Amino acid sequence: MMVRILTLPLLAPVAAAALSSGNAGDKVTDQKRIGIIGAGAAGSSAAYHLAQYARDADIPTQIDVYERSAHVGGRSTTINPWDHPHYSVELGASIFVEVNHILVNASRDFGLRTATRMVHDDKGMADLGIWNGKEFVYTMTDEGGWWDMAKLFWRYGYAPVKTNSLMKDTVGKFLNFYEKPLFPFKSLSKAVQDVGLIEVTGLTGEQFLKNKGVGDLFANEIIQASTRVNYASNLGSIHGVETMVCMAANGAMQIDGGNWQIFDRMLSSSSSIATHLNATITHISKQTNGTYVLTFSNGGTKTFDQIILASPLQFSHLVIDPAPAHVPDQIPYIKLHVTHFATPHKLSPSAFNLPPDAQVPQAILTTIPAEEPYPHNDTTYNGSPGFFSISILKSLINPLSAVPRQEYVYKIFSDEPVSAAFLSNYLGVPVTDAEIEGTADPDANVSWFHHKLFHSYPHEFPRVTFEELKLDDGLWYTSGMESFISTMETNALMGRNIARLVVDRWLEEKLEGAEDVFEGWRYEGLQQPAGQQQPFHAKL
Repeated sequence: MMVRILTLPLLAPVAAAALSSGNAGDKVTDQKRIGIIGAGAAGSSAAYHLAQYARDADIPTQIDVYERSAHVGGRSTTINPWDHPHYSVELGASIFVEVNHILVNASRDFGLRTATRMVHDDKGMADLGIWNGKEFVYTMTDEGGWWDMAKLFWRYGYAPVKTNSLMKDTVGKFLNFYEKPLFPFKSLSKAVQDVGLIEVTGLTGEQFLKNKGVGDLFANEIIQASTRVNYASNLGSIHGVETMVCMAANGAMQIDGGNWQIFDRMLSSSSSIATHLNATITHISKQTNGTYVLTFSNGGTKTFDQIILASPLQFSHLVIDPAPAHVPDQIPYIKLHVTHFATPHKLSPSAFNLPPDAQVPQAILTTIPAEEPYPHNDTTYNGSPGFFSISILKSLINPLSAVPRQEYVYKIFSDEPVSAAFLSNYLGVPVTDAEIEGTADPDANVSWFHHKLFHSYPHEFPRVTFEELKLDDGLWYTSGMESFISTMETNALMGRNIARLVVDRWLEEKLEGAEDVFEGWRYEGLQQPAGQQQPFHAKL
């Protein structure tokens, strides 16, 4: 009890002054200033978790998030058919799944409603079909019912069971990234090795599946259809982990009105976060005192203690001066053509070699016929089908037609722009250039058309090393995660991981500052004149 009486009046004011001083040269300032470049999944998650971790550590923090576009969410964004404010469809990142802990928990915590997947009432219309340019090699009509399972085992034997086991094993290893002792990880390369996934990232999906005894037919028809729709990649040029990620589709969901709302809520969750849209940064300059100055396109500048670069450096057009200790490699990104259009017409059976009265599946994935030779090093080789996927997203009322009519909103992934001739073939009705240019009558066969060329995701070539998280002292980089697993969730995980590393370092600085106070005080006490010196242990 006597110790506490001596400690509180003597030590507390000195320690408090040392830990909260804002003078230049002090180890810890009043408020930590951190700048985040990019308001996509990684940047939003970094800001959200930084605010939480800093609050829990009682560290005053100001977080500024800069986004050069007019919206948050990065590749997760929506568009409005016919520019109708109440109609929206996902342009980029469309779904997340139940093992995506950050997105699922955030959706729940923010009270966001998940959208209901539309299923047609048309009798006989399959939900899913896999097309190889000649025929549908597999169709699913009742979301995995007994008949679909029977067809699956009849055609592929036990390959689906083996694949499911491999997927669960891969996902189980990956889930270690969320928890101690792995989290927070300082090196992605080491973390991938520690969880036992280096072997899987070092092989193509084709090699990995063959080594594990998964039959070629199932791999080529089912798994490759999944890698093509998810990453515009064939099995011969995508690594094994990303291949398994494509098969982890249980509990697929999306947010009603757009997944971007998760990231918008993250950025608005704390008063310590300020988001700046339409803000273009041209330079990052490291100062001699270890701080960083951001220079904006309008000539303005701002100084920060830490910077998180939360977008691929190659697309940011940034100049970093001086060059950081680690300069990320340029990662080749896939150029994916994403096309949306609305029409009252269903897909034509004749385009898929079906009888005139047949129903075409509402979602069509594609693969390459086993007998068709193709360059394995060409990730985006379309092959016979000529596209990666085409699907019906929604059925909506056209608000612009003379007489309101029900129309289907389609989405196509392809490696070439969609032409009028392409749509004419697959819809079985004439489509003009004016319709795909958006200048046709709203009662035309295609009443609304939208095209976007996306740098959608990196080529996921096999590799066993990944980019550094820390480019330099106080300069962090999230996009190294992209070559390991490119999803909204994994980018959010990297943002959270870096946030934890940053705040852990701040906590270490607080501890170091406290130790300096103790050491300085002890030294001063030992130098006091004889008779005035108080024993150090008594002060404690």
